[in-house]
Amino acid sequence: MKKIALLLFLFTTTISFAQERAEQYPQDINKKHELKLNAFSLIVFSSLDVSYEYLLNKDSSFGVSVFYNFNDINNELYYPKKFSLTPYYRWFFTEKTLARGFFVEGFGMLNTYEDINYGYYDNNGNYINNNKAISETDFALGVSVGGKFTIKSGFTAEVYAGVGRNLFNNNDNNNNNFENNIITRGGISLGYRF
Repeated sequence: MKKIALLLFLFTTTISFAQERAEQYPQDINKKHELKLNAFSLIVFSSLDVSYEYLLNKDSSFGVSVFYNFNDINNELYYPKKFSLTPYYRWFFTEKTLARGFFVEGFGMLNTYEDINYGYYDNNGNYINNNKAISETDFALGVSVGGKFTIKSGFTAEVYAGVGRNLFNNNDNNNNNFENNIITRGGISLGYRF
């Protein structure tokens, strides 16, 4: 009789925990899409940064971000990245539920940046005055780390930061600018899972 009571107790406990887990995260049931807006970029840089993310399984997702900077080059708070298209892959490693918690991200970024080239030194050590606006398009690879948090209604918040390197336009002597060779990716995004 004790064995039957113990088995019955274990069975009911297991079922109640399973139901509690399903009720705790109703947004995880058949919801694999997310739309997000980077509030940090919007407030600090006056830039629009929106993302779509598809949840592959509980441990991984992939997505794409589109960034556009509305500031012009003469603004004192100017950020040189003008446009970027960033596909990314994320691996979540802390939670056992669908794509939440801390993550590591690998990304590629097609980016266009604008800057003022004030001049440079040639190979003979002569300063060449070359004050002109430049615009370059490049492709970068990089990594990010961050965390994603969701609530029962399906709203998400995430914080992330990353760094990468442009691969193609960094050998030009007229534009050997470290700030344009190293790219950053980061923000505080708010979104909705559906």
